[in-house]
Amino acid sequence: MTVRVVLVDDNELLRAGLLTVLNSDPDIRVVGEASSGPDGVRVALARQPDLVLMDVEMAGGDGITATRQIVEAAPHVQVLILTMFDLDDYVLTALRAGASGFLLKTTEPQALIRAVKDAAGGNTTLGPTVLARLVDSYVAQPAPRSTVPGLAELTSRELDVLRSMARGLSNAEIAAELFLAETTVKTHVAHVLAKLGARDRVQAAILAHQAGVATREMR
Repeated sequence: MTVRVVLVDDNELLRAGLLTVLNSDPDIRVVGEASSGPDGVRVALARQPDLVLMDVEMAGGDGITATRQIVEAAPHVQVLILTMFDLDDYVLTALRAGASGFLLKTTEPQALIRAVKDAAGGNTTLGPTVLARLVDSYVAQPAPRSTVPGLAELTSRELDVLRSMARGLSNAEIAAELFLAETTVKTHVAHVLAKLGARDRVQAAILAHQAGVATREMR
């Protein structure tokens, strides 16, 4: 399956570099480019890609507003934020706007390709530090468990997986921690997202903290 990508960045040189790297992989195809937030929204909605790589600060219109508009209009489109600093406040704001994760502009080519494929498949992960800051910004005091629809439908193992997701662990790390096959973890993650009605792992992690189950001991 080919991953269709739209690039949104006002740095033409960087955009050209990203285009070269991504198009070097036979499973990725760049289907559109834009140099501003508003143009990024227009191109993304017209091309309906699997994923958008979105810069944050652009002279013609910011990426955060564009991210929010894309996610609202096309929820199936994943958005990865491009940033120079992994703890930049812009990253957290963009994640709150609906982005699924972020990539450093200094990411190595093969890591970039792997991250794009993972994100398009719904497997985007965030580092524990960034995830913790995001959760803290959302959740001042955990809400009662009953306020999160679908939580009671999770099996014991799915709840274990959710707790691990809330700590920012990848599928491979969850598999090692819970002594499961990675394919099994992927299935559990999909079930968790579906039952909670969460768009991605970020929202699932936030819901876990809101429900007060993220730090409980595993059964």
